[in-house]
Amino acid sequence: MKKRKICIITGSRAEWGLLRPLASEIRKNKNMFILRIIATSAHLSPKFGLTHKEIEKDGFAIDRRVSILSSGNTQEEIIDSVSLGMKKISRALTSIKPEVVFLLGDRFEAFAAAAACLFLKIPVAHIHGGELTEGALDDKLRHAITKMAYLHFVAARAYKKRVIQMGEDPSKVFNVGALGMDNIAGIKLLTKKQFEERIDFKLGRKNIMVTFHPATCEDEKSVKKTLNNLLKAIDPLRETRIIFTKPSADMHADIITGLIGRYVNKNKKKAVSFTSMGAELYLNALRYMDVVAGNSSSGIIEAPSFGIPTVNIGSRQKGRIRPESVIDAEDNLSSIKRALKKAFSADFRKKCKNVKNPYGDGNAAKRIVSALKKTYFTGAKKKFFDIDVNFDFLPEEKKDRDEIL
Repeated sequence: MKKRKICIITGSRAEWGLLRPLASEIRKNKNMFILRIIATSAHLSPKFGLTHKEIEKDGFAIDRRVSILSSGNTQEEIIDSVSLGMKKISRALTSIKPEVVFLLGDRFEAFAAAAACLFLKIPVAHIHGGELTEGALDDKLRHAITKMAYLHFVAARAYKKRVIQMGEDPSKVFNVGALGMDNIAGIKLLTKKQFEERIDFKLGRKNIMVTFHPATCEDEKSVKKTLNNLLKAIDPLRETRIIFTKPSADMHADIITGLIGRYVNKNKKKAVSFTSMGAELYLNALRYMDVVAGNSSSGIIEAPSFGIPTVNIGSRQKGRIRPESVIDAEDNLSSIKRALKKAFSADFRKKCKNVKNPYGDGNAAKRIVSALKKTYFTGAKKKFFDIDVNFDFLPEEKKDRDEIL
């Protein structure tokens, strides 16, 4: 039997951290599949830590390196990166000739790759579709990728329903859970001492992980204001150490990186920052944190599995399913302070220890590969799946609709 060529395209360290379990599972089935990996965007940038090395450190060969990043992250420069990505990723795919391409999430690199696959008539298998993050442009990119994809692997039942609602064939939509849960299930545990040695930083009596990304639907001024309010809220906390993870290649990312850098330089005894921790180190960090703060999906998907509170700030993750360990805060100082006070309270921390994570059981990669084994592609053609819609929920439009009909 001829082996089937499967391609994974990845553009950032966080994305690869989630895709790694899938890559491992595909490689385990080497009698059926040939794995090909394209690394692009932030992976190849010194500014973002040259994280393509993490892929190789994990034991995987990179088949194509596709450089697409512009020098900055303004709106115009992101557009340049998308257009360049479509052009250069299409050339890499033409050379590799995969049967299917796996894309995860909602980043602009994934959008560029999906568009390239559309015109090359290569089927796309999309992971983490159907979700909502209303405070980011990524929300629209994710839904656009869904419409360009052939297979869909979602993280929760509600997301499966939404993908079908968008006209996708239910037989091509699989609720597998989140790949981040696979990483947690297979994490190599580090002692506190080992962890501190790895990051060259001493933890405190209390510890906060701050992961803050641009809310790309907002302007530069709003992003800066929100992060400054977060820094003001955590700065007075006593006996508390702070670990920052910097953003990837996104609009307004330079502002966030600059603010974090200045704060760490002024507070070297109590704060440290990382361009990239890697999945293993990041998940081990969560084991020793008291609170996760910021606006990252990891605070909503992965952090609850460690029984710790998450303070989710602003609109970036609006619409995503939340476990009960997540406290939503507005982007103003008083709201963030109230949320942190609740997160550190004994009663809420006790409640978090028993929270059930709705994002799966750590077997997402196995479920994806199982579905892949049963799917044979004859091209990227698909039909729109219509569902019955009850228009009675729009009473103000009913009269107009009846007149038209």
